[in-house]
Amino acid sequence: MIAALWLAARNWGGGFQWGLLLKTFKQLDLWWIAASAVIAMATYLGRALRWRVLIRSQHPHSSLWNLFSATAIGFTAIVLFGRPGELVRPYLIASKERLTFSSQMAAWLLERIYDLMMALLIFGFALSRVRSSGVQVGERLQWVLSAGGWFVAVVGLTCLAVFIALRQFGDASLRRLIDAISFLPDRYRASLEGIFRAFTRGMESTRDWGAIGSVLSYSVLEWVLITACYVCLFRASPEMAHYGLTDILIFLGFVAFGSVVQIPGVGGGMQLVAVVILTELFGLPVEVSTGMAVMLWAITFVVIVPVGLLLAFHDGIQWSKLRQLRQEEGSSSL
Repeated sequence: MIAALWLAARNWGGGFQWGLLLKTFKQLDLWWIAASAVIAMATYLGRALRWRVLIRSQHPHSSLWNLFSATAIGFTAIVLFGRPGELVRPYLIASKERLTFSSQMAAWLLERIYDLMMALLIFGFALSRVRSSGVQVGERLQWVLSAGGWFVAVVGLTCLAVFIALRQFGDASLRRLIDAISFLPDRYRASLEGIFRAFTRGMESTRDWGAIGSVLSYSVLEWVLITACYVCLFRASPEMAHYGLTDILIFLGFVAFGSVVQIPGVGGGMQLVAVVILTELFGLPVEVSTGMAVMLWAITFVVIVPVGLLLAFHDGIQWSKLRQLRQEEGSSSL
């Protein structure tokens, strides 16, 4: 976050007014901030409910508390360790619910696909509204407008193709994979076969239309809550309180896009993308935009950290063990 502040001040020249940034924080309505924090916390419960559906075929009576606890600790690990912390949540759920890690990685992959498809829908809406409005955007966003439509089409079709492929990944596909590794020594073949079987069990929710409908419903609920959180954040700022739901959805769509794709001249990261959108698309001063980007990061990410730390200490989790997951993930990618 400190790096994001420094880059924002650097990219917009030496006229950055730190006093205006502090004033932006002071003018925030704390009641709206509190409301946004409560809604942000509810999104983690929504994620736990969705995960319970994803593993229902493996564990029909999974504990919602265990899933919420693992979700809170997992997102806390992301804040502390970065993206490799994504491994913590499936690892903890597998441990708490006595399931295989491979099956929970399959559930994690499905969750990412559902979220990405929802984000693409919102970005597609945002893109259409900006194009039809004729708003003149700055050079940093010209690339988004020119490539955004192709991005939505390509990634959307890719997600759909992956989902269909996973749905068709059944016993026949599993047998072909097992036959393909028959040349390996018995020890390695048995280990890989166990991973393949566990991953297949993790994908069983894709073959149940009732489960698909439930997961889609929870995904819609998740993004309704995220939108409500953004609405509260906009209402908290005097400079942004007048914007309507359509404007907020445009902002959310572009931020979701920028969090996935490296925008030329801006890079990745939700905070910097939020600053660019608020300054170039909404015409707000860079100081106000930076302050709201900081609040957005604090509410949507950091708010879970105290809860996650308390739950981790309650469960007696050693963070050094969780940190090993980051090292293992990093070494496996070399």
